Amino acid sequence: MSAQLAAYTTSTGEAFQFWVLGTVAVIGALGTVFMKKAVHSALSLAGTMIVLAVFYLANGAYFLGIVQIVVYTGAIMMLFLFVVMLVGVTAADSLKETIQGQRWLALLCGVGFGVLLLGGIGNATLTEFNGTGRANANGNVEGLAALIFTKYVFAFEITGALLITAAVGAMVLTHRERTERAKTQRELAEQRVREGKHVPPLPAPGVYARHNAVDIAGLLPDGTPSELTVNKTLRERGQIRDVSAEALNDLKALEQRAEERLERTAIEPANLKRAEEASK
Repeated sequence: MSAQLAAYTTSTGEAFQFWVLGTVAVIGALGTVFMKKAVHSALSLAGTMIVLAVFYLANGAYFLGIVQIVVYTGAIMMLFLFVVMLVGVTAADSLKETIQGQRWLALLCGVGFGVLLLGGIGNATLTEFNGTGRANANGNVEGLAALIFTKYVFAFEITGALLITAAVGAMVLTHRERTERAKTQRELAEQRVREGKHVPPLPAPGVYARHNAVDIAGLLPDGTPSELTVNKTLRERGQIRDVSAEALNDLKALEQRAEERLERTAIEPANLKRAEEASK
């Protein structure tokens, strides 16, 4: 009787863990839907998956919790991030409806999922449950394998087919068919000469500056920074460090020291010549 009561009671630690981690999971789920950038949405979903893995571990489903972290969070979510970075999804792309009626279809699927979710919660709340003790009577791995390959085998196969379809779709989206022959280095150089562009290679960043980092523009002979030495992406992001004033001051000090040394070398031969004439 005590074991049956223990299955229906919740300790203070379990309740605290549920409300704290449950709040984090809900925030991550909302961030997945409402984040403007696709990368941020994927990271929010990864955080929600990690919280779900902690719930699995707390309920005694150790194998399922490890699989949730290693497979879903570590492999599939990283695959989503790589796909997002390769395809380059932006907020403007989400406003373009490439398939007619996909918004209404997504809304219908969302409503259907909500109905199933409410039904599952109501079923778990109103009816009795056996708990993880009976489900893991022969071990967590054996109990999970029995459910996957007997009761939920078709759902498991459909999920695998969806993941394979997503991987193939990512490959198709990132692949670009070349419609013309690629130009050789000689042809590209001749094209730059005909168009009057910068014929030699672009100068490296940090030339004549105090540092040679990629975010520091190189300096021209007059001390002004050269825009050709830094990446356009860094310039648009505003991640270029402005060291032109410091570089000009250092350049002026260097020129002043050079002039002093040149004056000394011009004076020293004259003194030597006078000394030689006096000795004669």
